[in-house]
Amino acid sequence: MNWGGGGECNSKVADWLGGELGGSFSLLLLLGFSPPFSLGSHDSFSYWVDEKSPVGPDQATAIKRLAKISLVKKLMKKWSVTQNLTFKEQLEGGIRYFDLRVSSKPGEVGNEIYFIHGLFGITVWDGLMEINNFLIHHPQEVIFLDFNHFYAMDHNHHEYLISRIQEAFGSKLCTKECVENMTLQYLWEKEQQVLIFYHYPLFEEYPFLWAGSKMPAPWANTTNVNKLLQFLETTLGERAKHGTFHVSQAILTPRVKTIARHLIRGLKNTLVHRNLPMILKWVKSQKPGTMGVNIITSDFVELVDFAATVIALNNLLLEGDRATKHELLC
Repeated sequence: MNWGGGGECNSKVADWLGGELGGSFSLLLLLGFSPPFSLGSHDSFSYWVDEKSPVGPDQATAIKRLAKISLVKKLMKKWSVTQNLTFKEQLEGGIRYFDLRVSSKPGEVGNEIYFIHGLFGITVWDGLMEINNFLIHHPQEVIFLDFNHFYAMDHNHHEYLISRIQEAFGSKLCTKECVENMTLQYLWEKEQQVLIFYHYPLFEEYPFLWAGSKMPAPWANTTNVNKLLQFLETTLGERAKHGTFHVSQAILTPRVKTIARHLIRGLKNTLVHRNLPMILKWVKSQKPGTMGVNIITSDFVELVDFAATVIALNNLLLEGDRATKHELLC
């Protein structure tokens, strides 16, 4: 993929659902019950974290104490940031699934919610507005927002967050439906572009909140790339045949000793950069389908041609689908 300055990329990638594939597949492109699959980012919001804010409630008490030393937060940032690109830049680069962790700021007045990964990021509202602005200009693109971790949030915080989601996207929100019945054409006709997955019981009370269980994302929790790839293969073989999406988390997770040994280098230089080529090779070997890859997430998505690879594989499958239909007609 041809990334330009500031993460810009060509409009064909930004419109790959509506433009590249044109709705030709009978089932929703991103589901994995039809052949194609899609690309997501891990800790999608972490391109910016606030070193001046308190350490997040997702961290252990010992880390919070250490973080009173200013240098500690600078080092934390090296391991908290998993993306370089903003939401807009990720969307323009073809990312359609977003992995989201959110939190209130303990002690802050009001119910404001922030993205979080060790350190606090931007407000969720600012992120939603950035995403919605992209969707306004790309009306045939469909995205998944997976709210899967909540910290320091009571019932009122959840109600506030859900109201902000509704305010941001309005009629673009996709109401719950049988997964297999959804098609791109169906979403386009209803002008719906956003599927929200909410890993908290309140999802039952809102027609536009899908159960978190509909978006399983098995986690390898390893620093070893060979163990990661084996885990991805195993979990693909075990995925549900019907009724859910499936996320393959192609990410390596540092241990405490990993961070201690490579404190200054950070996540990207220690684990991500040198292992991404092997992960990309695995992606290129995949065949989507009922038991195949559905959505795949990665750190620092711009470092290799993940999006271009996914789109190219989908185009090949689209050609195969057209050839099959032609044979049936003949």
